Amino acid sequence: DAALLKLDRLQLRQLYQESGMPPLAFAEDLLMPVLQEIGERWSQGALSLAQVYMGGRISEELLKELLPDRTASAANGPSVAIVVLEDFHTLGKQLVCSVLRTAGIPFYDYGPLSVDEVVEHLKRDKIDILLISTLMLASALRIRQLKDRLRGAGLGTRLIVGGAPFRFDHTLWQEVGADAWSPTA
Repeated sequence: DAALLKLDRLQLRQLYQESGMPPLAFAEDLLMPVLQEIGERWSQGALSLAQVYMGGRISEELLKELLPDRTASAANGPSVAIVVLEDFHTLGKQLVCSVLRTAGIPFYDYGPLSVDEVVEHLKRDKIDILLISTLMLASALRIRQLKDRLRGAGLGTRLIVGGAPFRFDHTLWQEVGADAWSPTA
């Protein structure tokens, strides 16, 4: 975590090279736990929000360099989209996007949106599966509101969630009305 706390891009890249790990394993096994610890230290008042933000940005930059960006040419399955729900921490979303691209799965990347914006996008794009990434508990709890709004709009979009709140509480996904969750990309 020293490289992220010092905001040292070069040291982080060197750590990756020395690890000998594939990019996704490095991200999930080393980067994500460190970012989670940084978030916990922020919530305890031991770090500034700027350190949390910059640590995430530096991690995202490295992963954009390391993970392939393959895009599928045809959709042979359900329509898929990914969103960061009412949150601005996008590292988890970036990891999932990389996995989807590598697997050749076409998807819409909505970025960070509010509940109302998500509903509008899902109506417009006729999405079957929505992947939702959250870092903050308050954002995760908004999934219940999204699920209710989707039901009210007659949309049967399936919600698959992930992020720190769901790793801390393995039943939270059910409490917020999601259809499934995953601890990793």
